Amino acid sequence: MSGSAIVIGVGVPAGLGAALCRRFASEGLQVFAAGRTKQKLERVADEIGRAGGSAIPVVMDATVEDEVIRLFDTVEDRGGAPEIVVYNAGNNEFRPLLEMDAQFWERLWRLCCFGGFLAGREAARRMLPQGGGTLLFSGATASLRARPPFTAFASAKAALRALAHGMAREFGPEGLHVGHVIIDGLIDGERVNERFPQLKEQRGEDGMLSPDAIAAAYWGLHRQERTAWTLELDLRPYKESF
Repeated sequence: MSGSAIVIGVGVPAGLGAALCRRFASEGLQVFAAGRTKQKLERVADEIGRAGGSAIPVVMDATVEDEVIRLFDTVEDRGGAPEIVVYNAGNNEFRPLLEMDAQFWERLWRLCCFGGFLAGREAARRMLPQGGGTLLFSGATASLRARPPFTAFASAKAALRALAHGMAREFGPEGLHVGHVIIDGLIDGERVNERFPQLKEQRGEDGMLSPDAIAAAYWGLHRQERTAWTLELDLRPYKESF
């Protein structure tokens, strides 16, 4: 293994988090797949192992400071700071504003923004002493504009984007490449296909984002020369209007 990668927000094998793990493992990195559900993480790790890579499942809650610190400590104990970290945790729940209670709003903010702060801080603490690396945050259409009933989600994703921009300006000159990826469209993963199967039919062939194609774009950001770093990248299917 040439180095390690952390992906926070890994769920089912058909999701983006798992696709990122597969891509990083295929490039020879030791992957630490972090998420809340042990069974899902083990499925992803087993799949990667059968393909010749290596992934270690880490059950954790991205909104709990001690658990985020423990994740990074585990990685360091197994060989040093990671060379790439992706914060991919998020939950696109929606509700009309007048039907939201405070707990709903705070839960979305904690997962979509506060967890990003915890992961970003720990990544910077560990990666800067080794000369830097890559820190990427998964954004969404809502990172740029808010529409009901997604107001709470948009508020949290916009805050995550601001975090990424601030960290890029603070730590870029020290060698840490911070990027924010706006995923502008539906991901062709298990969540959409199970909950809204009609959407795939409506959009037709190549009408949704391929998780593996997104993962390839993340890897491209990691491989960029430091004379031409990308802070923000937006991805969408060629059919998507914007």
